Amino acid sequence: MGTKQSRILLSAIMTAILSTPLRAETLVVNSYGGPYEEIIEKAIIAPFEAKFGIDVIYDPVGSASQDYAKIKATGGRPGFDVVVMTASQSLQGCRDGVLEKLDVATIPNLAKLMPRLAAAAGPCGAVHEVQYMSLLYRKDKLATPSSWSALLAPELKGRIVLPTFQNIMAIYLVEMMSVINGGDLVDNLDPGFKAMEAVARQSIGFEQSSAILESYIKDGTVWAMPFWNGRAQLLVDAGLPVDYIRPKEGTIPLIATLNVPVGAQNKQSAMKFIDFFLEKTSQEAWIGGYKVGSARTDVEVPEAIRARQITSEADLKTLLLPDLSLVAERLPRWAEQWDRDVVPQAD
Repeated sequence: MGTKQSRILLSAIMTAILSTPLRAETLVVNSYGGPYEEIIEKAIIAPFEAKFGIDVIYDPVGSASQDYAKIKATGGRPGFDVVVMTASQSLQGCRDGVLEKLDVATIPNLAKLMPRLAAAAGPCGAVHEVQYMSLLYRKDKLATPSSWSALLAPELKGRIVLPTFQNIMAIYLVEMMSVINGGDLVDNLDPGFKAMEAVARQSIGFEQSSAILESYIKDGTVWAMPFWNGRAQLLVDAGLPVDYIRPKEGTIPLIATLNVPVGAQNKQSAMKFIDFFLEKTSQEAWIGGYKVGSARTDVEVPEAIRARQITSEADLKTLLLPDLSLVAERLPRWAEQWDRDVVPQAD
C-alpha cells in the first residue's frame, strides 16, 4: 500500500473514531424480562444512551422482592445502579438505610408527580408508572365477570393460577378478599386469608413471574387470574381471546418505582436516568409502549389507553390504597400465614 493510500486509510480510521460518541460511563439497570425488557430498551434506554452518551447494561434478573433482598443482603451494593421495584420496597429500603434518598435538586421531574403517589413511595422512590390489579379472563370460556368472587365459581375449578407471595399481587388479592368479606386492607386480614384458602383450592398452583403466569392463560390452561392491567392490555392488543376488568369491589394500584442503592457506583448517571424516565416525552413513550398509567398528570395519553389506565388524580381516587409502610412492615408475618394457610390448599 502506498504512502498516500496509507494516509487516506489512517484519516478514515481517525474520522470514524472521532465521530463515535465516547462512552465514559456504564450504568447498570435492573428490572424485568419479557415484553418489559423489549419496551424499555426501545422507549427509554436507547433514547437515554443517545442523549447522554452513557452505556446502559440491562439486567433482567429477579423480582422486586428478590432484588430488594439482594440490596439488603449486600448493604446497598448489589452491583446495579438503578432498580425497578414497588413502593413497598422503596419505603422498606429507606427505613433500612440501603436506598438513596431522591430529591428535586438532582431529579427535577420529581416535582411533576402526583403528590399522593409520590408520598406513597416515600423519599427513596421515583414513581415511573401506575398499574392496578385486574381480573384477567378468557372471554371465549367465560361470561364477563364483575367481582373478585368470580374466582370461586364452580366452572373455574382447576382453571385459575395464583401468584406466589413473592409477587406483591398476592397480598393485594388477600387485601381485596378481606375487604369484601368483612375485614380491611391492613389491620384485619384474617377474612382475606380465609377466603384465599377457598380460592387456592380452585387453583392449579402458584407462579411468581408475570411471564409464566400469562403463559397459562395464553394456552387456555387457565381461564381467569389476577394480573396487572398493563400486562393484561398487552395481551388484548396481541389479539388473544382475553379481556380484563376492574371488579366492582375495587382494586389496589401497583405503584412502581425507580430506586438507587446507597452503594451504587454511578449515582450521578443513575439520577440522570431517573429524571429522563420521568420526562413528559419519556412517560408518553412508556405509556404508549407498556400500556400503563403515569404519575404525571400533564402527559398526552391516547384515548384508548386513558379509558383503562390511571392517568389522573380522579382515577387514583377510585382505587383502594393501603398504608404501604404498614404493608412493608407486616409482609414477613403475612408471608408465614400465606405459606401455612393458603399454599397447602392448592392441588
